[in-house]
Amino acid sequence: MISTRGRYAIRVMLDLAENDNGSYIPLKDIAARQELSKKYLEIIVKDMVAGGLLTGASGKGGGYKLCRKPEDYTVGEILELMEGTLSSVACLAADSNDCPRKGGCKTLPLWTEYDEMVHDFFYGKKLSDLLGQSQQPVA
Repeated sequence: MISTRGRYAIRVMLDLAENDNGSYIPLKDIAARQELSKKYLEIIVKDMVAGGLLTGASGKGGGYKLCRKPEDYTVGEILELMEGTLSSVACLAADSNDCPRKGGCKTLPLWTEYDEMVHDFFYGKKLSDLLGQSQQPVA
C-alpha cells in the first residue's frame, strides 16, 4: 500500500511543476493549495531535498522547486524515495536476506511478475504525464 508520504510527495511535485515561475515556492502556499498539513509536508520535503528531487532555500524568498524538468522525473523514483522498496513480498526486496525456500518456491514467479508490472507501471509514468490529466469522475 502506498502511504500518505508517497501520495503527498507526488502532489507536492505536481504542485511545484504546475506553479513553476522560476522562483522558490513557499511550503505554506503548497500546503494551502493541496489542503495538507504544512508540518507534515516539512518532514516530507526534507527527505525529498536529501534525496535529490527538490532544492530548497530558507529565508525571505525561500521555499522549494524542482531540480529537473517534470519530464525527467518518474513516479517510481518519487515513490521509492518516500516509501522504500515497492516489492510486494519481503524475499524480493533489494535488501532482503536470501530465503531458504527461494530455489523451490512455487509462488516466487508470481510475485516476481507482479513486482515487475508494478515497477514498469510507476517507472513508465513521468511527472509530466500527470500534469495534463484532468480528474475523472468517480463512478
